Amino acid sequence: MQSFIVDRYQKSGELRLGEMPEPEMGATDILVRIEAAGLNPLDAKVWHGDFKLILPYRPPFILGHELAGTVVRVGSKVRGFKLGDEVYARPRDGRIGTFAKMIAVDEGDAAMKPSSLSMEEAASIPLVGLTSWQVLVERANIQPGQKVLIHAGSGGVGTFAIQLAKHLGATVATTTSAGNVALVRSLGADVIIDYKKEDFEKVLSGYDLTLSGLDGKTLEKSLNVLKPGGKLISLSGPPDPKFAKYQGLGWPLRQVMRFLSRDIRSKARARDISYSFLFMRASGDQLRQITSLIEAGVIRPVVDRVFPFDATNEAMAYVEAGRAKGKVVINMTTPSCE
Repeated sequence: MQSFIVDRYQKSGELRLGEMPEPEMGATDILVRIEAAGLNPLDAKVWHGDFKLILPYRPPFILGHELAGTVVRVGSKVRGFKLGDEVYARPRDGRIGTFAKMIAVDEGDAAMKPSSLSMEEAASIPLVGLTSWQVLVERANIQPGQKVLIHAGSGGVGTFAIQLAKHLGATVATTTSAGNVALVRSLGADVIIDYKKEDFEKVLSGYDLTLSGLDGKTLEKSLNVLKPGGKLISLSGPPDPKFAKYQGLGWPLRQVMRFLSRDIRSKARARDISYSFLFMRASGDQLRQITSLIEAGVIRPVVDRVFPFDATNEAMAYVEAGRAKGKVVINMTTPSCE
């Protein structure tokens, strides 16, 4: 089957369009004909080898972390899906590969596609939706009246997280550029910081949570807006010892992560703030809860551009440029990919 393939870890170049075998099926797997796939900065980081110590994919492998499509085969123990079901998913780590025509996904990682969304819109949701859910609901347990700072509010995670935080009753601040102010305001942001003109740490204070996927300098400055007992959650690292333990990493890697996160953990501890690194996990159950919010009109997808499958490298370059408003998606069913 046609796929976009990582032949080796590299910081530049292009994914190779080539043929790969159709996926092997397990008893609890569903085979999905992919109709649309979402792109994320995570794809670039995996391709560049940034996570190869904790996600040791062996090239050649197919890239891509989220999809929407149609079930064309089910494993012998599958009970939740049938042929013809329209589904969306973020396949679990170790089983990625959505930049292809087909993928086998454990049924526990998938959910029925929201009926109100197109395939392209649905494909934009799983990774950013699950990330936002696991930060705001699962880890931070955000309550009405709390204050949340979401960095990069016009990005993929930001556009979803703002909406979810507002639904949970939080006051939401976000950082963005002037050109994206109208977008983040329409999503529910209460306080908007133009990062080119204002320093967020001098404007904001007393926050309960900061969610950041930005650089280390922004992470450290974020400590200054949090109140004692607040939480600083990073999507870009550095990974911490709790994450290493959860991943089941060996003692040497645990010590490496302890060292890498020592500085930010120490500074957070001095302010009575908890620091943690979140690497989202697949969950069909959480996707079903997200589906309910989408169907109720609480959350809407934000899709910047849709590229045809054969333009996947162009789509990756667009994502890596960091200027997308919301998500970038590839459509597998356009004539150019036949």
